[in-house]
Amino acid sequence: MNKFYITTAIPYVNAKPHLGFALELIQADVIARYHRQKGEDVFFLTGTDENAFKNFLAAREQNIEVHKLIDQNAQSFKELRKVLDLSWDDFIRTTEKRHVEGTQKFWLACQKDIYKKKYSGIYCNGCEEFKMEKDLVMGHCPEHPDKPLERVEEENYFFRLSAYQQQIEALVESGTLKIIPETRRHEVLAFIKQGLEDFSISRLRQRAPDMGIPVPGDDKQTVYVWFDALTNYITALGYAEDSEKFKKYWQENKNITHVIGKGVSRFHAVYWPAMLLSAGLNLPQQVFVHGYITVEGKKISKSLGNIIDPAELIAKYGVDPVRYYLLREISSYEDGDFSVAKLENRYNGDLANGLCNLVARTVTLGERISPIKFDFSGDIELEIKKICNDFYGEYESAFKAIKLHEALAGIWNLISFTDKYINEKKPWEVKDKESSRKILANVGYLLGVVLNLVEPFLPATGEKIRKQIWFSDSSINFKKGDNLFPRLS
Repeated sequence: MNKFYITTAIPYVNAKPHLGFALELIQADVIARYHRQKGEDVFFLTGTDENAFKNFLAAREQNIEVHKLIDQNAQSFKELRKVLDLSWDDFIRTTEKRHVEGTQKFWLACQKDIYKKKYSGIYCNGCEEFKMEKDLVMGHCPEHPDKPLERVEEENYFFRLSAYQQQIEALVESGTLKIIPETRRHEVLAFIKQGLEDFSISRLRQRAPDMGIPVPGDDKQTVYVWFDALTNYITALGYAEDSEKFKKYWQENKNITHVIGKGVSRFHAVYWPAMLLSAGLNLPQQVFVHGYITVEGKKISKSLGNIIDPAELIAKYGVDPVRYYLLREISSYEDGDFSVAKLENRYNGDLANGLCNLVARTVTLGERISPIKFDFSGDIELEIKKICNDFYGEYESAFKAIKLHEALAGIWNLISFTDKYINEKKPWEVKDKESSRKILANVGYLLGVVLNLVEPFLPATGEKIRKQIWFSDSSINFKKGDNLFPRLS
């Protein structure tokens, strides 16, 4: 059985979750469900980054004990499993023992490439990263233009990233480390070709005395949050104890995909592979980089105060309509602007008038003669079989390229085709029972294909449809159920 390991980035817990990270979770969930549907052994991981200095700053601003803030907000992220109907297999918190021990083990595994020196540089607390002058736009971090930069001077441990320049460049250029989409691959290569510089991987403990993972053998230093956070992809699998799960899903697996936002691509496509090479461990095969959700053209950001709570949207519109809108309206590769009006248009147009209407009219027609005798080889028109095979091919290609919006567009083309087929055949006017049965068998088959394709995207809807239409060995069964998507007034 093929193995497939998929992860999301782990967000800071300085605030509750917003719609931008919800998009990433939903994208990863769809990909995980798709691979499970294919019969693969899937492990889906997410979690929270709890050792970041910005968590400490947020607690100080709110006058709350830092670990209390972390616990409260981490719980909010865990609750997204139910809110967004997610299917993750594990949720790791970077304050957990398994992560602390695994990170320290990983540090020691990279020891040959770690050294200590004094350093002075410009630091962005929003990115938790030192910046070079060439990284700045008009003197500000492009990711956090509203946050002041800090001049930091201290003695830290450094990782010898420069030693892996040629290897990383070769991995990315050859596609051994695949970066999707191609535009992000070019960006990463441009960054590498500028010349990789060693980067700081520790901070003085006194900056945040009650936080962070101690550097092995030096309790005055804590592990830099990005060195710490990236290791979650292996510590969650039991790297600390060299578990069978770690061997199965990481060391012996050739299908590892990281789903991340564009702002952290260099960490995942450059720093992390170099660290793994240093430690003598397997590398991921694929990094999928998605864009941001914007509001009025601006990135959703806690610091900008334009947060959209996914739970509030779902309370109003339902989980599958929100999943559908985010996956269909926002390109998998590019930024997409959030709009309530567009969400409601997609709801009424695609879901209520499209999928919901198709299911309702099919079940209404089929229920009166249900169960309908069904013979795939004799009942289904060759043209319909060909059309469905063509749709499957396009669907598979879209998933391979992780163009989830295109996969959904293809499904809705099939929904439109099925609707057109019903309108042309008019089974309600056909007097001959055998002819009517064959028409409804074809319609049922088409709807069954739609159901299989749509389920990874809209799992709750898929479950509801299966209660209204289901296949046995020799028949199709229909039974009216609840309205899938009542129109919005």
